[in-house]
This record gives sequence, structure tokens and C-alpha cells, in this order.
Amino acid sequence: MLKVIRGDITKLKCDAIVNPANSFGYMGGGVAGAIKRAGGIDIEKEAVNKAPIPVGSAVATTSGTLPCKYVIHAPTMERPAMRTNEEKIKKAIKAALVTAKNLGLKSIAIPGMGTGVGGVNAGNAARVMVDVAKEFVNDFEEIVFVDINNKMVNAWRVELE
Repeated sequence: MLKVIRGDITKLKCDAIVNPANSFGYMGGGVAGAIKRAGGIDIEKEAVNKAPIPVGSAVATTSGTLPCKYVIHAPTMERPAMRTNEEKIKKAIKAALVTAKNLGLKSIAIPGMGTGVGGVNAGNAARVMVDVAKEFVNDFEEIVFVDINNKMVNAWRVELE
């Protein structure tokens, strides 16, 4: 089941949340920074230890003090704060969902990917994200798209109509 909610990904109770990462694993700003602030520095330390994480792959780490079991780091960019594109978002989402499936997870929450410093338009990102998620809908009980940004939330809703 695909679901859209407006809210804080760090507060969701689910098996895993996705971090739109960079290949180095550093968690500076945006969603990554929010995850690190809410869940603790150990999440970033583990991600950095597993780096480099190429775009098109993903790694799961501890979730620290977050209410989920894992954080899945799926890079949309090679270096921190660089521009990205729809093809990299597509690869990141697919890698995150494959990683979650391989871990046997049943619920995953995904924020807007590549729409912050990555610079991708919310509508374009939503289209790519929903298209990829539809390929995995039978592998999970719930795939939740979640963001605090109304523009991103509305873009997912349009794509799911």
C-alpha cells in the first residue's frame, strides 16, 4: 500500500526510514541533519564507516533513538550539498527498497529525495519516486511517502491519483 502523509519522518514508527544521503555518509542538513539530530550521532558514524556508498546502492544502519528499526542511506548525490537529477533519485529509491526488501522489512518511510539542496522539482521527484515504489508495492505492507513540505506532499498526491 502506498500512502502519503505530511509530517516528520523522524517520528514515524515503521521498520525503516530512508535518508537521501551522499556517498560519504555525512549527515549535515536537510532530512539527513534532522535524522541525525533526532536519532543521534551514531547513525552518521555507522554510515560514514560503511562509505563510500555509490549512487545506486544503499546501506542500512542503526536508528539510534528513532522509533524505527533502521535508517537506510540511499545516496542521491556523490558529495554533500551537490545538485542531483531524476535518474539518481530513481537509482536511490530502487536501492533503498531493494535493501529494505532484502532485510525482510514490511514498512518503510521515504522523504522527498533530491528536492532540497539537490535542486530537483518536487513534481519531477514525485513522479520518479512513485513509479519506482509501484514496482515494489507487493513486497511491503506499507510504503509511506512523508515530508514536512506541502509542495512535496501535494506532488505525491497528484502522482498517486
